Parts: sequence; structure tokens; C-alpha cells
Amino acid sequence: MMRTFTILFLLVVPLLTFSQEKKITIRGTVKEKNTLKPIQGVEVKTIIGSGTETNALGDFRIQAAIGDELIISHDSFHTVRHEITDGQKIEVLVEESREGRKREFERKKRSLSFEKEIKASLQQMKKDAGKSIGHAEKALASIEADDPLGHEKKARLYKILGDVYLYWKQADLAEANYQTSLDNTYRDAVKIKLGEAQLANKQYEKALLTFNSLLSTRIKKEEKVILYEGRGDAYAALNRYKEAEKSYNQALSLSRSKKKLDEKVILLNAKLAEILQKQGELSAAAGYMDQSVELADQKDKKTVAKQRAIAADFYNKRNSFEKEIELRKETLEDIEELEEAEPTNMLEDQSLSPQVQNYKIANALASQKDYDVAIPYLKESIKEAASKNDLVVQKDATRKLGEVYREKGDLKKASEAFKEYEVIIDKLYILKEQEISQAARFSRELTKKANRISTLEKDRELSESKYKLALAAQELSKQRSLRQQIIIYSLIGLTVLLLFMGYLMYRNMKQQRYANNMLALKSLRSQMNPHFIFNALNSVNTFIATNDERAANRYLTDFSLLMRSVLENSEMDFIPLEKEIELLELYTQLEHFRFQDKFDYTIEVDPSIKIGDYQIPPMLLQPYVENAVWHGLRYKHEKGVLQITFKKLDISTIEISIADDGIGRAKSKEIKTQHQKKQQSKGMSNIKQRIQILNKMYKNRVGVAVSDLTVDKGGTLVVLKLKRDI
Repeated sequence: MMRTFTILFLLVVPLLTFSQEKKITIRGTVKEKNTLKPIQGVEVKTIIGSGTETNALGDFRIQAAIGDELIISHDSFHTVRHEITDGQKIEVLVEESREGRKREFERKKRSLSFEKEIKASLQQMKKDAGKSIGHAEKALASIEADDPLGHEKKARLYKILGDVYLYWKQADLAEANYQTSLDNTYRDAVKIKLGEAQLANKQYEKALLTFNSLLSTRIKKEEKVILYEGRGDAYAALNRYKEAEKSYNQALSLSRSKKKLDEKVILLNAKLAEILQKQGELSAAAGYMDQSVELADQKDKKTVAKQRAIAADFYNKRNSFEKEIELRKETLEDIEELEEAEPTNMLEDQSLSPQVQNYKIANALASQKDYDVAIPYLKESIKEAASKNDLVVQKDATRKLGEVYREKGDLKKASEAFKEYEVIIDKLYILKEQEISQAARFSRELTKKANRISTLEKDRELSESKYKLALAAQELSKQRSLRQQIIIYSLIGLTVLLLFMGYLMYRNMKQQRYANNMLALKSLRSQMNPHFIFNALNSVNTFIATNDERAANRYLTDFSLLMRSVLENSEMDFIPLEKEIELLELYTQLEHFRFQDKFDYTIEVDPSIKIGDYQIPPMLLQPYVENAVWHGLRYKHEKGVLQITFKKLDISTIEISIADDGIGRAKSKEIKTQHQKKQQSKGMSNIKQRIQILNKMYKNRVGVAVSDLTVDKGGTLVVLKLKRDI
């Protein structure tokens, strides 16, 4: 009890004594000793009492008493203490410390790194979402815990992340990042982006609240147009047509007063036409739609083609088929001119394609029962769709062709068309399954990156807390009272606890990264086997198509042996080199069986290699052999040679070379079909990813280099270096 009383006495008496002394306003300035340059942002405070900071001129004002000690601190110099002896203005001269200069240099370096990563993220935004987010993650990591512009930088960074996710149609992630940007630093432009993300996420009521909260703010005219248009879109989605019409008119009125908003005027006229049509005001709706086409006609070909297609859809809903057909024919002419001017550039809007417009013209003609005129348009649509691998339009046009023939009474041709329609449906079903799978995988990847950034931000917050606690501990350690000592010990204990928590988080993240790598490897292996099976079954299909049943049976027998081995090894990261050689010999034998008139092959293993001592990822070599056969030797006019060599480099490393004297990579790329150019090599892509992950996990066990075999770029040489686990 006595001990407690003593502690309370020591704590309370100094406070009572301090409170009895008269406070006065102390003025002062802080300057650098050698240059007399004022220092801004210096913290000035008393032991007990409020503090302040110096302004741009280095000046400060603080309430204190005679005899008090001012504590003057800043990152650029060691903390200075100054005792107040009178009420005169004081001048504090400080010397910049070595640590301060070093911190300033590091801060500038990090700031440059931040700007560099932000620029790279913007450059990759519309090319590669993963790379763009990766650069943003690096930018976030470059922000220091004590950066005075930290909140500004994070607001800017999360706004960019929101733009990335919105562009790649991940509206929920975009909304979350825009909100985080606003939480760091509020910007009207970002609030508008938040509303757009909520619209894209079909949260129309929330979007309305967001847009309405900006109505009374002073924003740029361009932003005001987006604001009113966004409100119109939200009202239209909620079937509140009168309010939508009013908002669109407000946006249109603002757009007309600014020349660079011409495209907005065109778009808003079209949106007003749609809203008026839904309200039954058909004449007014047609006026707005015709005006949008007239305005678009003054712009570039792509704009007018797009607007004519929109207007044609509008007249289709009104059953004004003659007007629709006229507009679609004009659209077709515009598209032909665009394709002639830019033959290599495809239009982003798939509705602006010859196959779609021909199909819709035929639909309009069929609605007028003008079947003989409709049939050539349908055939042209099917032809264009087939050439561009557009199975959706090809399917619709083929079905419509069957219906038209049936209406004409030509049942034989109708039956043929419907049979072709069924074939296309099967192809489209497979394609859609693949697209759904790819979209889901893409969404998972972006979500994983978003979670990683969230984890990084939490780590940063923990670092900021530790930084602030360290500063507090440093200040408190200089106090002599028992109260200050207790606080110091408490903070030290809390810091230890935070460090322990940080260690647990680090260990958990490390385990999570390992688990993620294992999951990624398993995923890649699961993708590898279907890819290989698909290619092998294509070979069987060829033998069956050529009525070579004996060859097909023999091929299937060998193929089943190979598949048994592949499936046995499919769950392993590494298998003995001996097994991989057996698999490779069997696979090469199968390919030679099919293309024996195209190449001969040899597989040579250095006798000095103890193949039982080496481990190799399963199915690592097969894709390179497959590429050599399918893209190099297969297209060669004369018979080629495939050489596979295993050579010992040193006690722990062997070199595996796969050489073919085929047509080479450059020639192979030139002769690829249009369809092949659109496809990516899943086998090669998977191999690269597997090697990257395995090298991270097992310390660079595998190295790969691909080059041309000869100076004139003929043939291909793949060299793999495999290290033994010593």
C-alpha cells in the first residue's frame, strides 16, 4: 500500500507543480547550422504539454513556462533539447546528421521507385492485368511507414488498381480499390469512378447514392457529364424511365457546350432514344436516334459504323425493317472500308463484323418473308463467321438458314442446314466450356493478387505501428520519472508481442507461399496430361480417318503403355531420369510411327551418366520433342533428323539437347494458319511455369535455352541443364 502511494505521489506532484507555473507564448525558429536554411516540419514539444511543428519558414509558437525544456526532433538531425530562460524569441541551429542524410537519400530513391512502378503499371493496364497489378504491388511496397505523402501515394495507387480491375471486368474488386483510395485521400474523380464500378457490378441503388452525393460538389464539366450519364444508366436499369430521361438530358446539355465531348453527344442521343422508345414515345425516339447517326457521320468511319449498327438495332425493335436493312447495308460498307484501311486490326466491338451484319440483314428480310433475298446474306454470314472462327454467329446463321429453307418448302436443304447446325452446336459447347474455365481461372488469379496486396497493406500497417511505437519508446526512454519507465517497459513488452506476431505472420505467409506453389504445380500437371492426351488422340483420329485400322490399333496399344506411365508419374514433382528416358523413347517411337516418312531419330545417353542418380520433372522433355516434330520436321520437304542427347557436364550436372533440322522457328511461325496464330502453346507455357516454380522451390535445378540450330535460322536446338541433388 505504501509503495502504491509513493508511486502516485511521484506522478501527481510534478503535474501539480507544473500546473501552478505561468504559461507564456514562446516564439522560435529552427535552421540548419551551416546554411541557415529554415527546416519545415520539425516537431517541437515540452515534456508535459501539447506540441507543434515548424512552418515553411522554420518558425514555431508554443505555450510553455520559464524553465521548461523544449524537445526539438526531426528525421534529418539528432533530437535537440533547449531550456527556456526567458520569453525572448529563440533560434535553434541544428546540424544535419549522417543518418538524416542517408534517410533523405533513401526516401528520394523510394519515391523514384514508386513513380517508376506506377508508370509501368499504367503501361501494362490494357495489355496484361497480372503484370500491371504486380507493378502496383511493388509501388505499394516502396512507400515508407513514415512517408509524409504516404496517404496521397496510396490513394493514387489504389485508384490505378481500381482502373485495372474495372477494365478487366472485375467490378467487385474495382469497387473495393476505389473505396480504399477514397479512404486514404478523397477525390471527386475517384468517387465518380466508384459509382461507375457499382454500375458495372449491378448495384444500381448504391451507384445512385454515390452519384447523388456529388451533385452539389464543384467538379469539371467532363466529370459532371459522366455523373449525369451514370445517374441515367442507374435509373434506366431500375426502370425509372422519366428520371433516366431527365439525367440523360442534363448530360446532353452539358456535352453540347464542349467540342471535345462530341462522342458523348452521339452516345447520349442514342441512350435517350432507347429510353423514349421504352416509354412509347416512338417519334421522339426516332428523332434522337437519327440525330445520333447524323452526328456520327461527321466523325471517323468506326464511329459512324458503330452508331449505324446501334440505330439499326433500334429500328429492328420497332419492326421498321426497311430502315434497318438500309442502315445495316451502309454499316457493311463502312466495315469493308475499315478492313481495307487496317487489314490487321480487328474491331474491338464484335457486333461490328460482316458476319453479324449479314446475319441481321437476313433476319430482317426473313421477317418480311423475302426468303430468296435473305438466303445469300445468310450464306455470306456463315462463310465470314467460319473464316473468323465465330461459332456463335455461324450457329445462329445456320439455324436461320434452315428455318428459311423450311419456310420456302425446300425440306432437303433445310435438313442439311439443321444437321450442320447440330455439328456447330457441339463445337460451340466445347468452346464455351473452355472459355468459362479460362474466365474462372483469370478471375481467381486477379483475386489472389488482390489478396496479396491486402496482406501487404496489413504488413505495412503493422510496420507503421512498430515505427510509431519505436519513436514513442525512444522519447519515453529519455524521461526519468517512474511513470515514464512503466510506460517504456509496457511499450517494450507490446513491441516484443508485435514482433512475435509479425514472426508468426511471416511464418504463416511462408507456409502459404509453399502451399500456393504446390497447388500451382498440381494445377499445371493436371493441365499437362489433357494437353498431351488431346494431341495423341489427334494422331489416332488421323489413322482412323485414313481407314488404317491396324496402324490405329498398334498406335493405341503403345499409347496405352505410355499413358499408364504418364498417369503413374502425374502426382510427382520429380521422377528418376531413367523413367523419363523410357517415356521419351516411347513417345518418340509413337511420333515416328506416324511421321516415319518425315524424320529419323536417335537417342544417345552418355555411358558415364548414372541415370539413377538424377531426378527430373515428369513430361519435361516431351513438349520440346513434340514441337520439333509438329512445327519443324513435319513441314520439311525432305526427310529430317531428330537427335536427343544426354551428356555429362560435371559431377553434378548433365546437359540434355534436343536438336532437329526442321524448317526452324521463324519459318514455322510464317506458315501458321490464322487459327493457329490465335492459339497459344499450352504445353510450352505449362513447362515454363513449372520450371519457374520448381526452381524457386528446389534452388535452380533445371535450366532451359532455345536457339536456332544454324546461322540461317534453320532447325531448332533446345538445351536443358539438369542438376543433381547433392
